[in-house]
Amino acid sequence: MEKLKMHSPIMTDENIEKIRAMFPGCVTEANDENGQLCYAVDFDQLRQELSDHIVDGPQERYRLDWPGKREALLAASVPIAKTLRPCRDESVNFEETKNLFIEGDNLEALKLLQESYLGMVDLIYIDPPYNTGKDFIYRDNFIADRTSHQQSAGERRNDGTRLVANPDGNGRFHSSWLSMMYPRLKLAKNLLGKNGAIFISIDDNELNSLCKICDEIFGGQNRLGIIPVISNLKGRSDDKYFATAHNYLVCYSNGEFSSYGIELPEEYLKEYNETDSEGRRFRVQGLRKRGSEARREDRPAMYFPIYVDPSNGTVSLEESGKHSECVYPKLSDGADGRWRWGLESVKQKTKDLIGRQVGAEKRWDIFQIDFADIGGELKRTIPKSVWMGSEFANEAGTLEIKQLFGANLFDNPKPISLLDYIIEQSVRDGIVLDFFAGSATTAHAVMANNSSRSRCNRYILVQLPEEVPETSEAFKRGFKKVSDIAKERIRLAGEQVLKNTKPDKSNVDTGFRVLKIDTSNMVDVYYTPEETDQEKFIDSVENVKPDRTDPEDLLFQVLVDWGVDLTLPIRKETVQGKTVFFVNEKPYDLVACFDRGVTEELVNELAKHEPMRVVFRDNGFVSDAVKINVEQIFKQLSPATDVKSI
Repeated sequence: MEKLKMHSPIMTDENIEKIRAMFPGCVTEANDENGQLCYAVDFDQLRQELSDHIVDGPQERYRLDWPGKREALLAASVPIAKTLRPCRDESVNFEETKNLFIEGDNLEALKLLQESYLGMVDLIYIDPPYNTGKDFIYRDNFIADRTSHQQSAGERRNDGTRLVANPDGNGRFHSSWLSMMYPRLKLAKNLLGKNGAIFISIDDNELNSLCKICDEIFGGQNRLGIIPVISNLKGRSDDKYFATAHNYLVCYSNGEFSSYGIELPEEYLKEYNETDSEGRRFRVQGLRKRGSEARREDRPAMYFPIYVDPSNGTVSLEESGKHSECVYPKLSDGADGRWRWGLESVKQKTKDLIGRQVGAEKRWDIFQIDFADIGGELKRTIPKSVWMGSEFANEAGTLEIKQLFGANLFDNPKPISLLDYIIEQSVRDGIVLDFFAGSATTAHAVMANNSSRSRCNRYILVQLPEEVPETSEAFKRGFKKVSDIAKERIRLAGEQVLKNTKPDKSNVDTGFRVLKIDTSNMVDVYYTPEETDQEKFIDSVENVKPDRTDPEDLLFQVLVDWGVDLTLPIRKETVQGKTVFFVNEKPYDLVACFDRGVTEELVNELAKHEPMRVVFRDNGFVSDAVKINVEQIFKQLSPATDVKSI
């Protein structure tokens, strides 16, 4: 029997639990004064989490280390001077779609999404490089000085190379891959909602390493499972020892994930071979407990009589003229058993029970009626821990690409059914993120799932503009970058989904808004005022780069910096001769005017809309007096509006 603690709560333990919830990688295992394992704060790691520079510390503790880990941790927190530029020409239904396709480095994209989508993503799926010695990994430029920072941010020229081979002969074979994955997963965790989950495809090469860094980032207690997925129906016969036929899905939650389950598989449905008067399929399951702890003495309270009407099999807890057959749970050896349900459950679910005669002796027994159809939809169950079937194999993904493009333009694309299976059990009308988009299977699966099941999920995809080999079929067909293949796949898939969508469900969102990562719209001095002198200051009255003439570029940088949803509808109007952007419907999330010559009359008119936020160009006012009065005008007419300038 457990004893009462008889003392006030141990605040240290509670504080450690709070730190563990916020920074799982900063709580490790240690021995207490009695030599027993306990949780302890890794203060060196915590200092690193809260620091903007590399922190030195001791190395001996239970954790995963590799050369470059501190730099990888720093890479997740260093700010970048980048922006997202809209590309209407490459988008589909730019104005109305809720889907995003971001072209650029995914580490930079994850940083740019932090404000707008913090804790808002419901599902993350990624299929990163497997580090087989034949693929490529991202080469991140870690920050050592201002020059390096400017190169990393694209403010100075460098060789521009983002992908490098990581061959087996490389002495940092695992380290390079880990340094690439670690900061991306840390940033991804920030975007994932408390109820969210992340699914990562991987093979044997980095399975162990991936699990270790995910344990550190998401917390080992939040591991949902490691699922073998049959990805090659024949197996790779050129493998050395075994013909490899599977990959893995490494799955973690962000603390509060609850699976929606999957519809009953076909092999389960065969068991539902009876039909009631309403046409519903059902099966019966014995109410008597089988297996271990099935005897009366194990749970005495679950041994009681149930009465059956022999004319129709209905049951009752009370004996009557009709319910005359008394049934007790009996084991095969004649000993007293027990029911699976207690007395209260039987009272509440009597209609779900039926009595039937069984065996040669025609004795009565009690069964639970288990329906396959509930509310017009198939009953759901949890998926198995191994996923197998031709629909999950890479061959299916390859065939889908061929059917869309008329040729195989992508190596080993994931099949739609795999993503649909993940989506269906993980998210309802939420956001799905894939920052290793590849051939854009995730986008295709989201649209198909929305169409077939009347969902309203939306996606955010990120893909590097990686060049395709000149010898490839994709290059011969005019595709220069992997991101171009992905965008075209989404366009073709959207058309296909609409053709297969029933007329009453034709509101499926098959559009996507293309945003491209680029250097900031602001001149360099905007970010480094400590390096300016008076002459530079005079030259920098205009703080927007001269080649950024499209005001929509400035608008999207403001959306990113202010953390506004990047898919909200944008309306452009001319107000008193000036171009004004209205983001979302009233009350507007943002009103922006980047024109010069802004007058007090225009400010007054915009303030009457009472938007949540308003932004102007710093040097865009007709006079200093108007600039000074802007905040006062909004305080009078719209005091809740946040007023800023660029």
